[in-house]
Amino acid sequence: MKLTRFIFLLLMALATVHSAGAQSEAPLAIVLTADGPIMPPMLEYFKRGIENAERRNAEVLIIELNTPGGSVDTMLEIIKVMGDSRVPVVVYVAPNDAIAGSAGALITMAGHASAMAPRAAIGAASPVESTGADIQSTMEAKVKEILKAKARIMVERRGAEALELAEAMIDDAKAVTASEALESKLIDFISDDTEQLLEQLDGFTVQTSDGEHTLNTEGIRTEPLDMSFIEKFLLLLTDPNISFLLLAIGVQAILIEISSPGGWVAGFIGAVCLTLAVYGMGVLPVNWFGILFLIMAFVLFILDIKAPTHGALTTAGVASFIVGALVLFNSPGTPQFQRVSVPLVVSVGIFIGALFFVILIFALRAQHTPIQMGAESLLGKTGTARTSIKEAGQVQLESELWSAERSSESDSIGKGDKIEVVEVRGLRLIVKKK
Repeated sequence: MKLTRFIFLLLMALATVHSAGAQSEAPLAIVLTADGPIMPPMLEYFKRGIENAERRNAEVLIIELNTPGGSVDTMLEIIKVMGDSRVPVVVYVAPNDAIAGSAGALITMAGHASAMAPRAAIGAASPVESTGADIQSTMEAKVKEILKAKARIMVERRGAEALELAEAMIDDAKAVTASEALESKLIDFISDDTEQLLEQLDGFTVQTSDGEHTLNTEGIRTEPLDMSFIEKFLLLLTDPNISFLLLAIGVQAILIEISSPGGWVAGFIGAVCLTLAVYGMGVLPVNWFGILFLIMAFVLFILDIKAPTHGALTTAGVASFIVGALVLFNSPGTPQFQRVSVPLVVSVGIFIGALFFVILIFALRAQHTPIQMGAESLLGKTGTARTSIKEAGQVQLESELWSAERSSESDSIGKGDKIEVVEVRGLRLIVKKK
């Protein structure tokens, strides 16, 4: 009985080892999920994915792409990294309703193979300036010709119809559906999901930097490779709404630190927020002229506290803040996904204005509040003579005993008489009979 049980356990262990060995021998597909704008953090994600795939001898690297577009410079770097990859890179525009817009369209073309979900879309690849505005005249022609040359290199093998469509995406910002892209041979497959795509890829031949490669995806195992926390965080900073909020918070915190020196928390928070905001704005297509309006806004806020105008400068500051933020992030031609929310800008502007208005009210109230400390606070106060005062004597103000002299305009003061302070000379009070 014991022998039978031992043999059974041994057979189970051998089966487990065999299964694990078979799984390790199965081809590997690494899957990246690139969901967001094409910005430097996305480039680092692509690089890490390709390096991981090459190190592990993966059969294929699949990039599930959903992007409205992004930086042309970053796109060109991504295309170069994909072109140098020894592992076949398949760009899959997914899930349904995903888009490969602008820079994403050329990245899709750069894949060694490409596919789209049935309800996905691709196109609108006309370039814009770093400020977000449409590129004009000669510069426009130069940039478009460079991009069309890149597109020809990547699409020529697909035929004249695919090349014509790719150039129309750059020249005329044309966008098409998955079925239209497949009909033009701009993509290779329409796939419902990654599993179906891998079935379609089995036996498909691609050209990599190492030469021709026929994919073997039968029984392939997939392994996702997600963005790291740092990559996600840096990509989040390229959201214009996040950059705007960090800028507003950072400036507010710095102003608090300047107005109340001695602490460090507000200053530290302000410095961190401004640093992160500058990173985001350095990546985004911003119009730096808007910074002048923002600086003007905070100067007006401070002036209204120092030289109160009953809120007039604060109101002007709010208007300048809103205009500055919109000029900074929402210049004409800036893609919609890189624009800051107008309601958010207006709300933050009104909130900052209300905050400074409250500070202004406290400043005005402080100016009209009687002085509570120092020599000036003693003027007009009343007390009691503790001794007779012909020339000099002592008086009591509240709980304190003071040396006092009689004012030349006052009648003689007897012990116990009520007195009033008319002048303070050092540590001696000049008093008169009340």
